[in-house]
Amino acid sequence: MFEAEAAGLQALAETDTIRVPRPLLTGRHGGHSYIVMEYLSLGRGSGRAVARAGEQLAALHHHTTDAFGWHRDNTIGSTHQPNGWMKDWIAFWRERRLGFQLALAAGNGYGGRLQRLGEQLLEKFPALMDHNPVPSLIHGDLWGGNLAFDENDQPVIYDPATYFGDREAEIAMTELFGGFGGAFYDAYDASWPLDPGYRVRKTLYNLYHILNHANMFGGGYVGQAQGMMERLLAEL
Repeated sequence: MFEAEAAGLQALAETDTIRVPRPLLTGRHGGHSYIVMEYLSLGRGSGRAVARAGEQLAALHHHTTDAFGWHRDNTIGSTHQPNGWMKDWIAFWRERRLGFQLALAAGNGYGGRLQRLGEQLLEKFPALMDHNPVPSLIHGDLWGGNLAFDENDQPVIYDPATYFGDREAEIAMTELFGGFGGAFYDAYDASWPLDPGYRVRKTLYNLYHILNHANMFGGGYVGQAQGMMERLLAEL
């Protein structure tokens, strides 16, 4: 997990777009694993810094390649995240993201309605993917707790689950738990506007993270995932 995190931080750093703590080394000692990173003093940012984060994230997303995935698997939270390369985004999202999480859920005892709705969605959701995304380098787990600002009011992101995917999946994640603010989105949109239909696709992308939370924590996340599936199926 830490080796993949270090590789993700390095990949983000090499874009020279938005700052990350530089990874120094990983290893094991006394039965424990560790990662050592550059120390940064972090805190809250000004309104201008929040807008700068939106601009710099758009610049990061302009780093693209010709397939979806990454050169290695990593983790989303503590969950394995498969990243094997695929040319087709719909197939990637079906197999490497939603399908993978639904299979984990079945193994964790979440069957019945969750699986029935999931099967319907896997069959029908390509109709929601009504745009043609390019494979952008994304942080992959960009919720409010993974963005802060250094002593020079510069944005810093960390704890990535990096891969090349639809940049809308990144923006959707920022909206899932809130905390980014209008200046962030205005600046991102001014740099690279989102495609029409994002508001519906956002629910599809965030379903992945809610399913992951259901697999890690259970509880109300299972019902939340079912509700999201029902809304998506109603859109169809």
